[in-house]
Amino acid sequence: MKSPKGVGLRSIESFLDKELRVSEIRDSSNNGVQVDNSGRITKVACGVDASLDFFEAAKAAKANLLIVHHGISWKDSLKKITRLNYKRVKYLMDNDMALYASHLPLDLHPKLGNNALIAKMLGLKSVKPFGLYEGSCIGSIGNATSGTKYAAFVKKAEKAFGRKLLEMKFGPDTVRKVAVVSGGGCGLLEDAEEAGADMFVSGEPTLAGRNFACDAGMNALFGGHYVTEKYGAEALGKLVKRKFGLPFVFIDLEIDS
Repeated sequence: MKSPKGVGLRSIESFLDKELRVSEIRDSSNNGVQVDNSGRITKVACGVDASLDFFEAAKAAKANLLIVHHGISWKDSLKKITRLNYKRVKYLMDNDMALYASHLPLDLHPKLGNNALIAKMLGLKSVKPFGLYEGSCIGSIGNATSGTKYAAFVKKAEKAFGRKLLEMKFGPDTVRKVAVVSGGGCGLLEDAEEAGADMFVSGEPTLAGRNFACDAGMNALFGGHYVTEKYGAEALGKLVKRKFGLPFVFIDLEIDS
């Protein structure tokens, strides 16, 4: 049921912080509410990045709580509110919009996380946490359907992501174990190889990653940083809608990277 008078920001913040275990997960992002509004939330907009074009789209949608994967507060990045920091913070404050960010807590969440959702999209079985980063396992690893050929797996992945993927085919023709780390997760290719994966799915490729996959005899697919990190933010919006009865919109800027 829609909440006509809105919901207090602190109530939503407390719920999300607990659900995402914000206080327990070490991260360079200062996760949680990064910018306050006047206190009442009437509509939620979700997206990947806290960029000005996302802010403008959220304003057009009449949202006053913005939930993103990549926020604007990283370590001491807001030590000085100048230049671009000033423009972003001022825009939010001028339009009475709050900003909530969840980086690694959203990557690793077992149900709402980018990697768990991608693993589900790919039809992986016996999925487990994988890939230690900043003290937490942020990725997912699981088994492909028995006998899945490489070409069939690529076709299924491209249908799931809705786009052509960058392929690095250096491994076997049959895909058995798949490791997933969204976004800039290419640095965990070695961990995937050690875990027995013959297929690695991520966002951004790197030259070092290409060379490792080649030398290790692994397959890898890359869908783009933005594309592989859309799913968690949208899932959070749906959760807030169910919990608080607030309308929400997922704003897809369709960034091809």
